Amino acid sequence: MEVRIQLESVRKLPELYGPADSHLRLLRKSLDVKITARQANLIISGREKNVNKAAEVIDRMQKHLIKGRPLTEKDIAGFIAQDDSPESSTTSEAVTVFSGKKVIEPTTKGQLKYIDTMLANDLTFCIGPAGTGKTYLAVAVAVSMLKKKQIRRIVLARPAVEAGEKLGFLPGDIQAKVNPYLRPLFDALEDMMDFAQMKKFMELDIIEIIPLAFMRGRTLNEAVIICDEAQNTSPLQMLMVLTRLGHGSKMIITGDITQIDLERGQKSGMVEAIATLRRIKGIACVELTRRDIVRHRLVQNIVRAYRKKEKDKSKVRTGSA
Repeated sequence: MEVRIQLESVRKLPELYGPADSHLRLLRKSLDVKITARQANLIISGREKNVNKAAEVIDRMQKHLIKGRPLTEKDIAGFIAQDDSPESSTTSEAVTVFSGKKVIEPTTKGQLKYIDTMLANDLTFCIGPAGTGKTYLAVAVAVSMLKKKQIRRIVLARPAVEAGEKLGFLPGDIQAKVNPYLRPLFDALEDMMDFAQMKKFMELDIIEIIPLAFMRGRTLNEAVIICDEAQNTSPLQMLMVLTRLGHGSKMIITGDITQIDLERGQKSGMVEAIATLRRIKGIACVELTRRDIVRHRLVQNIVRAYRKKEKDKSKVRTGSA
């Protein structure tokens, strides 16, 4: 099948094609199509399904540029990951944050469902692999609610569980030791407000970024509480976190249940909580998949390769039993 697309803006062709045609090369490789550029036209050929997908992605790329936004490989990877159904291409759930230049939008159908679920429920569990936006979108929703004065504070927490390293070997006092575990939360916040504003909010305790243990004994009203990397909580820790939820608050629990760093034989509190609570009204669970990964395009392939390796090992164990 062959399709010819007339491009809308000749002036934006260099941005559309990318440096040294890198954007077109990404489309060719990702969608297994041939793309030929002829003046203000692109000719796409290949299997019908792939050609239609490539044409849809190019249309989204053009609309992105028309809005005055820079086009990156990350954006294109997000467009490729989107499903072609009309509801998945909507970006009505844009999340406004404190950065004047920043509007955060879902780039996949799974991310759109995730944002809708967080807004509609007081307690949301989200599981999925690295790069799907679990933490980033949760922080974006929290910051947006703070900006709209729907809440009075944000509490971001993580368990300080080592991923193959020993916490005690790190230099410094306890704060210095836990900071590496909290760094991803700082990174997400820094993308949504300038540093001076973030520092001011933290000094006023409007925003707290803390190890999980620091939540014990508290009741958090009119807040968004985000527990990140929750697959590494014990059942008792998870119960402690869940019972911090106060009046007018939302809680978002995120984690990747395929990457549990607890001691062998110890049960994940997140896994237990999802199984126990998922049928209660006001509590919802969203599962993001590798199709929702919007980091570098290789991340999807890395996740897929590791999952295949685990499946192959499981088959060998089953066969030898």
